[in-house]
Amino acid sequence: MDTLPLVSPEQVGLSAARLARISGWMKGWVDSGKLPGLLVAVMRKGELAFAETYGKADVERNKPVRPDTIYRIYSMTKPLTSTAIMMLYEEGRFQLDNPISKFIPAFANQRVCVGGSRGKLETVPAERDITFRDLLSHTSGLTYGFMEATPVDALYRSKSGVDFQTATTSLKELVEKLATFPLIAQPGKAWNYSVSTDVLGYLVEVISGQPFEKYLVEKVIKPLGMVDTDFFVPDSKHDRFSANYQAGAGGKLEVIDDPTKSRYLKPRTVNSGGGGLVSTASDYLRFCKFMLNKGQLDGVRLLGRKTVELMTMNHLKGDMADMGTPRWSESTAEGIGFGLGFSVTLDPAKAHIVGTRGEYSWGGAASTTFWCDPTEDMAVVMLTQLMPSTTYPIRRELRVLAYQAIVD
Repeated sequence: MDTLPLVSPEQVGLSAARLARISGWMKGWVDSGKLPGLLVAVMRKGELAFAETYGKADVERNKPVRPDTIYRIYSMTKPLTSTAIMMLYEEGRFQLDNPISKFIPAFANQRVCVGGSRGKLETVPAERDITFRDLLSHTSGLTYGFMEATPVDALYRSKSGVDFQTATTSLKELVEKLATFPLIAQPGKAWNYSVSTDVLGYLVEVISGQPFEKYLVEKVIKPLGMVDTDFFVPDSKHDRFSANYQAGAGGKLEVIDDPTKSRYLKPRTVNSGGGGLVSTASDYLRFCKFMLNKGQLDGVRLLGRKTVELMTMNHLKGDMADMGTPRWSESTAEGIGFGLGFSVTLDPAKAHIVGTRGEYSWGGAASTTFWCDPTEDMAVVMLTQLMPSTTYPIRRELRVLAYQAIVD
């Protein structure tokens, strides 16, 4: 964003007057005190047609959002980790239907929870092992501790549980401990958002022979020119790091991660492939451009066209609702499928939202989001810092505002 020049929206089939509605919308959310600040960028036909900031990156220190503000992108890390593992797939290191136990023996002979309480779980043997595709499409039977929906995620939250965001041991130790917990569903049978992508991060490490964070930074992030994306914020960039908030009593913003005391200020021993990165708008737009270019950017090719096409197809049996997920985040699961690292729109009418079949997307826990639309040759990135992402329907609102601006 700070590196891309703005073009006239009309040049790329967008209306400047209609895009201006996004500015008013941003102002409304921030001036109401519900969001600290917002950054929205709209790219079409490879050109930046809208890029605006509004509000504060750090309310307490009165620091405005800047084009180069650094954000915790949480689960927007997942598409990058998925890219890394698919690069290894392209080298012939594994097949999508290979059991992951071939590389992580601890995952052999899994059990699946069918009832009981945390003290005494009832389990049955898994019908088959978890595969790479199960991890990439979130049909592995793994879960997240914060779900608070099953006795298994209570195990994740326990003292001897697993938390890839805060752990200080090693990725290997954490993943092997995870393998001792039962699954919440038979592999391949249900869509459950989970630590699957963290396991993929460890598989990158096992297969490549390099620490996961080193492989991701050196093989994906640096080649794509994502200069501010990493698992920590170095000293020279601390002044650009945003604060993170939650809505407290009456919706009042409360700081939950002070940028001057954050654990993101120093490198960590466990780096989360599911949610560990910080990034900027211009960096993430580069990733979107790489995806829309079918695996290459500025003469650097990391993935083949057919691989990107495979990643952005639906890999579920039907949509997410058909796979036992009636609702996820603030949006419906009807009409939405899942590929290898991204959600994929199957039917905008069924999803009750304007959009395009085949667009792919994901968001982060602090209300960030992006989507890429190959048919419209368009990408949108929105960055803010408010947890959880279900607090306000800002992602759905922005989709309408971005798409209504198309006039060609």
